[in-house]
Amino acid sequence: MFDDPFDMLTLCHEKVRRFAALTGKLKTHVEHHGADDAASQAATSILRYFNLAAPLHHADEEQDVYPALRQHLPEEPSDTRRIELERAINDLEAEHAHLADLWDAVRIWLEQLEHKKYVQPPECVPEFVMAYPHHADREEREIYPFAVVLSLTEREQLGLRMVNRRRMTEKH
Repeated sequence: MFDDPFDMLTLCHEKVRRFAALTGKLKTHVEHHGADDAASQAATSILRYFNLAAPLHHADEEQDVYPALRQHLPEEPSDTRRIELERAINDLEAEHAHLADLWDAVRIWLEQLEHKKYVQPPECVPEFVMAYPHHADREEREIYPFAVVLSLTEREQLGLRMVNRRRMTEKH
């Protein structure tokens, strides 16, 4: 288990950035070389990450991190920190839904490439390539700093739930 669940989430963001960038590079590669072996291998890697790890990451945030932070919101509804955190969480949850829609379109294209079938990439590939890293940046800037309000026990419990979520996925 990670010593700090936010370290795990940040490492996941690094992978998000890497695989989103790879998706952009793959689009360029396919435009010049078609659906060759290299395209197939890259598509497989991207699919593996965004089909497995990304949904777990979003679940970590939506089911554990965001609710834990909401429990520590200042009681005063007009408190600036409360307003900032509530707005950020609401915006980022909405972004999760938008990212899932983008992924659905990109996934279909990647599945074809994985089988070395050339199809035109969806128009949303550039948005996908930019949106995921932008989302990760926002979480690290607007959400993760609030983690200081969580006790060591709360952080350990978050980490344990994250690990268990991955173990349950491995069993299926």
